[in-house]
Amino acid sequence: MCAARTSTASQGPAGVYELSGGLVRKLSVDVVVIGGGSTGAGVVRDVAMRGYSTVLLDRADLGQGTTGRFHGLLHSGGRYVVSDPLSATECAEENAILTRIQSSAIEVTGGYFVTGPDDDPAFADKFLEGAKATGVPAQEIPVAEALRNEPRLNRGILRAIEVQDGSVDGWQLVWGAANSAKAYGAEILTYHRVTKIDTVDGHVTAVHATDLKNGEDVVIDCSFVLNCAGPWAGQIAAMAGAHPVDVIPGRGIMIAMNHRLVNRVVNRCIYPADGDILVPVHTVSIIGTTDVKVDDPDKLEIEPDEVQQMLDAGEVLIPGFRQSRALHAWAGARPLIKDTRVAASDTRHMSRGMAVIDHTTRDGLDGMLTIGGGKLTTYRLMAEHIVDAMCEKLGEKRACRTADEQIPGSESGKNYVITHRLEDREHDRLDDQIICECELMSRKMFTDALANQPKGTFDDLRRQLRLGMGPCQGGFCSMRATGIALESGHIDTERATGLLRLFLKNRWIGLWPILYGDQVRQTALDNWIFQGTLDVEHLPQPESEVAL
Repeated sequence: MCAARTSTASQGPAGVYELSGGLVRKLSVDVVVIGGGSTGAGVVRDVAMRGYSTVLLDRADLGQGTTGRFHGLLHSGGRYVVSDPLSATECAEENAILTRIQSSAIEVTGGYFVTGPDDDPAFADKFLEGAKATGVPAQEIPVAEALRNEPRLNRGILRAIEVQDGSVDGWQLVWGAANSAKAYGAEILTYHRVTKIDTVDGHVTAVHATDLKNGEDVVIDCSFVLNCAGPWAGQIAAMAGAHPVDVIPGRGIMIAMNHRLVNRVVNRCIYPADGDILVPVHTVSIIGTTDVKVDDPDKLEIEPDEVQQMLDAGEVLIPGFRQSRALHAWAGARPLIKDTRVAASDTRHMSRGMAVIDHTTRDGLDGMLTIGGGKLTTYRLMAEHIVDAMCEKLGEKRACRTADEQIPGSESGKNYVITHRLEDREHDRLDDQIICECELMSRKMFTDALANQPKGTFDDLRRQLRLGMGPCQGGFCSMRATGIALESGHIDTERATGLLRLFLKNRWIGLWPILYGDQVRQTALDNWIFQGTLDVEHLPQPESEVAL
């Protein structure tokens, strides 16, 4: 029971069945995991490590939903010591575990909670009391020390508290967990949309999906389904006939600035509010976030007043913040579980705690559990909880080992630092061309990833390599990447054109909300390159535009 089992049939090639709707690929596993964000990746790893055969399904790429749309914070727990004590304790404990087992995805920056000139200094006392009660490491330091370490901070801050916040590369975290799962025999099926969940006599028996790359239908026989679809968990549960799942999508916007304005995570020492955190992530810094209830997690508009709100909030922490160049804006949907203590529209004050929904007791449906809430920082713990619950329902005792075993790529125990790629490039600087100067992505890094994912889009590779995520936002490196992909023989001219168009389109979605000042000039330069030099609009049109 360690690997996905491909069924065979006399009707055709191995794993292919002739059904009424045509040819269908068929698999048989113990557990199907739905959702390829941090929670789903953590769950499929845990399931595989406990010896179950398993498949993970996601309608897009790994980490393309909520996980890839956050501010990059590895929580110390400090943010919740007053508002959500249980979440604070969970974050503090998991922070230490992830820093140890997944070091390659985490930068140990440290963090400050600072009291601004107009903030209530007394809240810092509540913060310190809450930190002590929840086990979150925190200590007050002299303001002068904080200003020495972070010279751009507002010189008028009144108090400063040091915590163990960090920065995390969400995509590397997800892919690390997925690769660990694959090493234990799990199969990862991205771009597979779930279309149906079969039940017989009140028990889940199979999951149907469609491969969005080639149109192939897949049927996966299984004994259990773990629903980790985040804001879309309600839609998945409904496919199995479950009652509505109260997952409340909370939209938050974030903005990346053109360089690291700080080298530690900086929070305002206030009750959680909009735009009260600045996180250094690789070569940029990210400010966030808003929190607004939305009806559809696939429709996350970025309003101009919210952008201005973020920039104004940044000014409280870093004077002159509004004059810095904004690079990119995006929005993500938090999968919050409905909290009866607050209004249904008040996502800001809903608990960030996790919840496992048992569909047996709730809906009379065996073989399915749903998980929601939580934080990226607690993704491993969320996986442990839902897999523990599954084992209990199966009447089996299989211990969780995910906190003890390091994830592939982190065996050295060395946490990444901002200069990690610069150090790597020193070893091959004479032999390997740099394709993306902002993120120091080399030709070999790109061609290796392309060889491993030949049907991937440039956005798929971006999530693994950070292609186009620096100050030029793909203005230069996207052309080089297109040429190299064409040169390598992995794609033809028409597909290369489609991939370039799609990549630029997706970059533009995050650019238009922040077009002011220096960003306008950078965008004008990119337009001159693409239109005036390359005449992109008049390149050969593919028969069908690349849509994935």
